Amino acid sequence: MIKPNTQAGRLLAHLESGKSIDRLSALVDLGIFELASRIGEIRDAGYLLNKVPKKISNRFGESCRVIEYSLIEFKAAA
Repeated sequence: MIKPNTQAGRLLAHLESGKSIDRLSALVDLGIFELASRIGEIRDAGYLLNKVPKKISNRFGESCRVIEYSLIEFKAAA
């Protein structure tokens, strides 16, 4: 179970609202520095996430890749 007053809880609420997230927006919008760790907690709780690589430009105009996550569904343990 993900507690709402935690970083994972903020992230889950963000994803449940239909929004996607990448590493930079996790830091800026939600104050989450270790996005991969919070994603792992959400997956361990039974949520299925979509993981899509995308290309963006950094502040120097260089092309780089980031991963964008979105919520697919919740799978309850059998």
